[in-house]
Amino acid sequence: MRSENHAIWKGLAAGAAGGLAASWTMNQFQSLWAAAAKNLSDGQSGGQKPDEDATVKTARAISRRLLHHDLTNDQKKWVGPVVHYAFGTLVGAAYGAFAGKASLARAGYGAAYGTAVWLAADEVAVPAFGLSKSSQERPASSHVQEMAAHVVYGVTTDLVRRAIVAI
Repeated sequence: MRSENHAIWKGLAAGAAGGLAASWTMNQFQSLWAAAAKNLSDGQSGGQKPDEDATVKTARAISRRLLHHDLTNDQKKWVGPVVHYAFGTLVGAAYGAFAGKASLARAGYGAAYGTAVWLAADEVAVPAFGLSKSSQERPASSHVQEMAAHVVYGVTTDLVRRAIVAI
């Protein structure tokens, strides 16, 4: 029983590290995608101002409810990434805890898990909490980009988790 608990805790820690690394990798992937999309569209944005990021909206809601404080523009610049990395680390920890026991969780070297996170978070929870437009209001290209970014997240989480667990 003790070695089983040790394996779960090691998996949890390895998954958390994987989720943190994967959150960074996901950000890099999204930056590359955005740059490529901008180049393909000749830098035209259609004059539309992008929506405030869901992580910033989440941080703002937490700050208002718990601290009774509205975030300044400077605070928004760093709290959005903090929320993103915290969520990615937490979700990675959950993956790490289950991946050692559930082979289905490891399907596609984490790609299936990343897709499940995208579906549950970006497609269901974030719009349901009013943190983004509904799925129907966003263009198909947005869904494809978000899903691809989450597949990158899942695979990176799994690769880092496997490397740490092997130590």
